[in-house]
Amino acid sequence: MDPRKIETLRAIMKALRTPVTGCPWDLEQNFETIAPYTIEEAYEVADAVQNGSRAELCEELGDLLLQSVYHAQMADEEGSFTFDDVVEAVNRKMIRRHPHVFGDDEARSATLAKGFWEDMKAKERKDKPKQGVLASVPAAFPGLTRAVRLQSRAAKVGFDWPSVDNVYDKIAEEVAEFREAPDEKKAEEYGDLLFAMANVARHLGIDPEAALRGANAKFERRFAHIEDRLAARGKEPKDSDLAEMDALWDEAKTLGK
Repeated sequence: MDPRKIETLRAIMKALRTPVTGCPWDLEQNFETIAPYTIEEAYEVADAVQNGSRAELCEELGDLLLQSVYHAQMADEEGSFTFDDVVEAVNRKMIRRHPHVFGDDEARSATLAKGFWEDMKAKERKDKPKQGVLASVPAAFPGLTRAVRLQSRAAKVGFDWPSVDNVYDKIAEEVAEFREAPDEKKAEEYGDLLFAMANVARHLGIDPEAALRGANAKFERRFAHIEDRLAARGKEPKDSDLAEMDALWDEAKTLGK
């Protein structure tokens, strides 16, 4: 088997899912149990992009590709669809959504209008059974990403703040409500605050998930500095106190600038 061919990966997956001779763990899996791994692999692709490691990106893209093959194999087993159907569907979709590249001379000579991709997706949704404005936003999206998508869909039909200043006011309102909420309401009010923060990110064109990943990475770098400086003093964080660590945190901030 040629390890550079997609057919080899499909054959491996089929072998793993073959009763009796296959892998016991793989044989126990279903769409629901594999879905979390699919989401995890997508995140690891994003991490590899952020890290700038092309070797890591290559490996993670392979892991993500495996997820598509895995789901398609299970679908094939139940007679729903095959991997070839998946490939055909995405090929047809890409050609359909890019008439300025794959269409006739008139289509290819036209300038791609702003929002064409979203307009095409909206047209495709019209051919499906009637759903609400928000129905097609996947529930499995990360919370902040889904909040932005929900808000964007609502905004397309006119349900949106006219200015980002209104969103700032809303955040201030949510902070006050969160602070004053009884313990049994804290989680709900915290969710409302996060939703408002996602809204201001949308208005400013900020990806909230990417912004939070950046904040996480910054925290890791600064805390690593604290650990390194304490180690140079023969100490660990548990041997230190807040005042010492806070001073080292400020030092890390200064060095970071």
